[in-house]
Amino acid sequence: MRSLALAGATCLALVLTGGAGLAADKVTLTYMASQDWVKDAEQALAKKFEEKTGIAIDFQILPSGQYFNVLQAKLNSGEGPDMFGGQSGVTDLKLQYGVEKNAVDLTSEPWAAKMDPLVTAQATVGGKLYGLTYWDVLGNTWVISYNKKLFSQYGLAAPKTYAEFKALCQKLADSGIQPLYEPVADGWHHVLWFPELGPRFEEVTPGLADALNANTATFAGNPTMLSAVTQLKEVYDLGFMGKNALADVYTGASKAMASGQVAMVLANTGFASLVEHDYPDMKASDIGVFLMPLADNQRININPAGPTHFIYSGSAHIDAAKQYLDFLAQPENVDYFIDNTPTAMTLPFEGAKSKFSADVQTLFDAHKDARGTVYQTAVNYVNPQWMDIGADLTAMFTGAMEPAKVLANIDKRRGDLAKAAKDPAWKK
Repeated sequence: MRSLALAGATCLALVLTGGAGLAADKVTLTYMASQDWVKDAEQALAKKFEEKTGIAIDFQILPSGQYFNVLQAKLNSGEGPDMFGGQSGVTDLKLQYGVEKNAVDLTSEPWAAKMDPLVTAQATVGGKLYGLTYWDVLGNTWVISYNKKLFSQYGLAAPKTYAEFKALCQKLADSGIQPLYEPVADGWHHVLWFPELGPRFEEVTPGLADALNANTATFAGNPTMLSAVTQLKEVYDLGFMGKNALADVYTGASKAMASGQVAMVLANTGFASLVEHDYPDMKASDIGVFLMPLADNQRININPAGPTHFIYSGSAHIDAAKQYLDFLAQPENVDYFIDNTPTAMTLPFEGAKSKFSADVQTLFDAHKDARGTVYQTAVNYVNPQWMDIGADLTAMFTGAMEPAKVLANIDKRRGDLAKAAKDPAWKK
């Protein structure tokens, strides 16, 4: 009997470590994720993983509108999937996913030290890393894209201060060129100009995000924040966003850039490729990039939160799940994912390849030590009020609200959200 038990254990070990020729159904890992979080390239990698190890991955993809409720029900019932997807971000990890109870500590996994430190921080609670963020967070960095030919024609250079930005906008406007395409009508895009400047706010006031989360600081009264919002209003008031900003939508951004009548668009780092795809007469190499210069910002705004893989603490196959995450993080598999995912410019791992344009890569390389986390991720209770902030900024543009009131409203809503969440920092 003892020899049979040992044989059984050996067989299971072979399945978990890649025994050739064993049935794939010896171990099947369930991975539950929201729609669009699992790319085709990962599913192909999962097949390769199964061929190598005999461990199959059963992807359970749910519509985004249903996902969170279904996942919560499973976690609360103690019947979670072997792995589950979730948006990283320290607040969400604590309040939405309860990772300290529901997820496995991955701090000592071999890939952990290779993940980007800013990304790691948003998948970490209480000093423990709980998730593998397999998402192109750098590709979602918002920068100002500009028409190089127009800048050259009018003798302009990428600005590094707000004064320089204002001056070049004025020169473009005086020359009959709309300086900036800003689609206010969507309600969300013009908000980017404020919380994305989190790294600058943090540079001027070190530790500000922590103080805001501890309820020992406010948005209202912060001079750097007030300066940024006031300057944004001035950009609108001077007509630099064009005559139709309140009616413009983001889907028109690539057309606006390709028209040659608009010089700049606030867009993510893949925008140049999108313009070339939509309008082949304009090449990606004709579009340069620079950082949002409100409040004299010169720090790259990284949003290091994104869809992340977690291992359920109640899984019967934790070791097998760890093998899968380690497999995904292998350099050749990271590069395979990037090569075979059109929307991915890179992944947040040391040594990962990049598909960024030369201009974007130069920008990143020049600011390796000058970057930080955007405030919708670094500061609690900002992201949930995104559209409310948008409404306030629109009211500011139209003269119905002062910049200082915009900041005060953010504080008020943060307090309401924090109290609803029973945040201890708001019980003082």
